[in-house]
Formats: sequence, structure tokens, C-alpha cells
Amino acid sequence: MANRLEPTDMRLLDEFQRDLPLVPRPFAAIGLALGLTEAETIQRLQHLQADGRITRVGATVRPNTAGVSTLAALAIPEDRIEDLAALVGAEPGVNHSYLREDDWNLWFVATAPDARGLDALLSRIEKRTGLRVIDLRLVRPFNIDLGFRLAGPPRAMGATRRADVSVLTDADRPLLHALSRGLPLEPEPYAALARQLEMDERHLCERIATLTEAGIITRLGVIVRHRALGWTANAMVLWDLPQTAIEAAGLALAAVPGVTLCYERRPVPGIWPYRLYCMIHGQTRNQALAVLKDAAALPELAGARHRVLFSTRCFKQTGARLMEAA
Repeated sequence: MANRLEPTDMRLLDEFQRDLPLVPRPFAAIGLALGLTEAETIQRLQHLQADGRITRVGATVRPNTAGVSTLAALAIPEDRIEDLAALVGAEPGVNHSYLREDDWNLWFVATAPDARGLDALLSRIEKRTGLRVIDLRLVRPFNIDLGFRLAGPPRAMGATRRADVSVLTDADRPLLHALSRGLPLEPEPYAALARQLEMDERHLCERIATLTEAGIITRLGVIVRHRALGWTANAMVLWDLPQTAIEAAGLALAAVPGVTLCYERRPVPGIWPYRLYCMIHGQTRNQALAVLKDAAALPELAGARHRVLFSTRCFKQTGARLMEAA
């Protein structure tokens, strides 16, 4: 539970989910802010990772910039959930997989280097499971930064700014892939990564800064596992709105305190009409439902039909795979 974290660990997670220092010894800089030595900071991060409370120290990469991704779902009979969830999770390109309370019950995020690779991945899953995959491609993100503070009342996350993809080069893909997998937890992580990628450390840090400023890297810092920290009442809420109402509703919804993600996705005619999605992360269902009540009261969502899918189990949570295995 988040409230069982030692106070220094809570500060570490709350203050460094983004803006990891781009200095040769970032963990020494973090330690200085927290009253720790560099070695103590690294040891705490290693312990949190070993306990499954953080996935990595690294980056989240804006969808559909360095790679191509989608949110997808399967309707799996109850007696096949374990087997088919394992089959889906075995795909290297599947980086998140959750069981949710709905007939369409297995939800996963899939990423590939390009559209052809993503289509092939989804086709493999359909063939191996014998079930239809609904493919819900991203149209527009309103808020895609899940780095919310764990202590205190819910806060508004704010809208995601547009990305400047003109700065992205083919040479950035290995760097973004490595950052999405995580930095080494050692005193000079950027130097270690630079050696791995055969880059100069200064140039590597300059590229990270450029990609962050451009919105390609959405966050560089400690990536937490919310469920392991007590945020177990997590709901994906789907809103049925006409295309013309999406922009105003999405911007308003992203500004509601407690709404942690918000985006527009492509519907599937005749099967899945929903265009607007948001995530609400709560420590209890009542807490999540209170946020939903505030969201549903928005004038921009007046009368909109919605559907609430609480997650009940996490099968997989890793960084996005932006390159094929060598």
C-alpha cells in the first residue's frame, strides 16, 4: 500500500516520477534532495524494483511517434482466461495486459516499430486465440502522462501538449527503446547507456533533452506500479459521444482532478461505439466513483452514455518495445 511506504520512499516516488536529472550522476542529485547518499538512493530504487513497486527508472514515449501502438481487447470465456492471457502476454510487443469487468475482458496495449508489424502482431493473436481482437487506434491524446502524485488529494493532470515529431530521427529509435526498458541502476547510468549504444554521453543527454522538450519523451523518471502501491480500484471509463463533441469533452475531462489519462480512440462500427476514454486510479472503488461523479457532471458530458470497466488483475506491465529483437 502507498500509505505503508517509508516517508523517504514516498518522497522519492512522488518527486521523481518525472524530470530525472540529466547530469552525469543523477542518483547523487536525487539523494542530495532527499538527504541520502548516492548509494542509498540506488539501493532504495533497487529494493522498490525488486518488490515490484516500480517497473524501472526510465522514459515513457509518446504513442505513435517512434513506434506504432494500439489498445486492443478480447472477449475470453472465463475458463480460458489464464491460458489466453498467458498467450497474449508472451508476445514481446504486448507491454500492458489487464483483466477488466466486461464481456470484452482482456485489454492490452501492443506496440511495434511500424504499422505492418502491429497488424501482424494482432493477426497472430487472433489466429492463436481463435477470437476476434477489437483494435482501438489512438486518434488524439488529451492527457497521456500517468505520473500522478501518490500523497494528498487528487490533482488535475492537465492537457498533453502537441509533440514536435520533426526533431525525431531514425538514430533516436535505439535510444528511446532503451529508455523505455529502463536505465541501469548504477552511479553513472547515462554513461553506461551511451557505451551500450556506442554514443557519446554528452550527445546522448542532449538527445534526451531535445526529445523531452519536443514531447516525444513524455516523462523521464521513476515509473511506478500503481496496483502494487495500493491503487487497486482503477477504472477505464468509456464515453459515447459524437465526433463533434469529442474535443471539448476531452479537454474538460482531462482537467478533472483524479482523471489520470484521457484520449480519443477510433470506434469499431457495430461492435464498439466509444470514442472518448479516461482512466481513474483510486485506492478504493468509492474514491474512483467519486471522481467519476465529478466527471459525469461536466456540461461537456451532459447526457453522454458511459461504461465503467474496473480492472481486476494485471497480467503484464513493461516498457514499450520500439525495436525488434536483434
